Amino acid sequence: MRTAADRLVTRTARDGGVWTALLVLGALGGAALQLLLPYATGRALDGLTSADTVPDRWTTVAAATVAGIAACEVLTAWATGVTGAEASARLRRALLDRVLGAGPAITRRHPEGDLATRIGLNTEELGQAPAALVTAAALLIPTAGGLVALALIDLWLLGALVAGLVAITLVLRGFLRATTVHAAGYQRTQSDIAGRLSDALTGIRTIAAAGTADLETRRVLAPLPTLRDHGLRLWRANARAGVQAGLAVPLLEVAVLAVGGWRLASGGLTLGALYAAARYAVLGAGLSGALGQIGQLARSRSAAVRVDDVLGVPVVRYGARALPPHGSGTLEFRDVTLRTPDGEGLRDVHFTIPGGGATAVVGRSGAGKSLLASLAGRLLDPDQGTVLLDGVPLSELTHAELRRAVGYAFERPVLLGETVTDAVGLGLPSLSSRAHENRVRDAARAARADAFLQRLPSGYATALADAPMSGGERQRLGIARALAQGERVLVLDDATSSLDTVTEREIGAALTTAADGRTRLLVAHRAATAAEADQVLWLDGGRVRAQAPHHDLWRDHPDYRALFAESPSPEPSSPEPSEAQA
Repeated sequence: MRTAADRLVTRTARDGGVWTALLVLGALGGAALQLLLPYATGRALDGLTSADTVPDRWTTVAAATVAGIAACEVLTAWATGVTGAEASARLRRALLDRVLGAGPAITRRHPEGDLATRIGLNTEELGQAPAALVTAAALLIPTAGGLVALALIDLWLLGALVAGLVAITLVLRGFLRATTVHAAGYQRTQSDIAGRLSDALTGIRTIAAAGTADLETRRVLAPLPTLRDHGLRLWRANARAGVQAGLAVPLLEVAVLAVGGWRLASGGLTLGALYAAARYAVLGAGLSGALGQIGQLARSRSAAVRVDDVLGVPVVRYGARALPPHGSGTLEFRDVTLRTPDGEGLRDVHFTIPGGGATAVVGRSGAGKSLLASLAGRLLDPDQGTVLLDGVPLSELTHAELRRAVGYAFERPVLLGETVTDAVGLGLPSLSSRAHENRVRDAARAARADAFLQRLPSGYATALADAPMSGGERQRLGIARALAQGERVLVLDDATSSLDTVTEREIGAALTTAADGRTRLLVAHRAATAAEADQVLWLDGGRVRAQAPHHDLWRDHPDYRALFAESPSPEPSSPEPSEAQA
């Protein structure tokens, strides 16, 4: 995992393009000029103290070198900001593409709050890797140059510098290891808090109704002591390394100056050479200044592990087949098994839903109703078995063919787009503007949404931000979206739960008419919904317990009647066909 993360750090730096090149130019150019400065200054100093040498040329070179260093620092600072921003944006796009490409299955592995943290915070930390790498590498140039220069000036000075650099390198190595570990713990805890907050926001109405805001606040913030502990460990590691490096650097400089003074006294060095040696010793010891870059690199490596984990999630692969023309919408599950992290799910599910009819899926909470609905349109893929539509495995269909064939409506529909028309027509194939508008309006009328949409300030062109809606109205738009898109199968996953009984019956009747031969799969919690369907698929413990008309199950199975104990059954003592058939 760490190796893959390190490769991601390197790739992030390599993919920076022109701004990374400018960053390298500024950092390395500045480092090279810093390496030149002691020599130029030393020559200028020798010229000023010697009557035989004209000092003007080296004084000018030294001044130009200082100006060049300042220009490189400005370029480095500018390129650092842009490189980090562009790298973070690039990583966020890649992560978002992967998350959306993987589909709902990714939330079984990473909760929503965790994904938000990885896409937001962790990509930003990883985006700082190019600057950290380049700046840290640039610090090696003065160090290497200092070693070479001192070797040319005097080998005794070189020995003193090497001894000090060994100590500084050990300090930096330990700092990198400790910071990587503590940064990983800090990032995991941040993600935990974000996940808890996401859960709280999802259930905010329940929290308000129950009056448990204080309790929920404590639950969300429970990991704060752990976060504080990781943060303190990071600061302590930084402080410890800073103190150690802070002691090593002046001791190193004193050692080099002491050796240089001895060599000056013995005639082995000139005054200018001693000054240059002192400056090169400072440059060589400048490796200790990499603490900040190494700390950032450690955080980037930890973030890279989390980002790479998401990038490793496989995206949904589609086939190249099309559905047979004029198919009836027959849906078939062949020995389908889908496991969930908690060990539940669907096991060995085998059934066929005839095309053109309505099938209600019922069962206790956790029986697998929503999982089955997700499999019916390939929002999830089974771990074993095959799901077929009109004889073609869903996995072999093209993306466009599958999405055109199956339409979904959910309990809590999310309305995407700028306007109401965008929300209902989301995902429709390319049509003329008139055909698109007609299809949207027909679907809205079938979902009993046209009346309240016409009352909006700009009708169907009203911006979603200016169109507050009740839960039932949003559900009707979700149903309209499914009707506009699904040409063979409509999957309604508890999509009428926020509707009153009268409106639900109206939409049910409208669906029968508007479906126009399309297969309807209805996840139902009300006996009335099951009674209106042609047949019922009864799930129990992740398996199909029965597949039969509602009135037969109601008559023969007390356990089936118990499913609807909290809602009155529409069944009279002798049910009429109209109440048992859609």
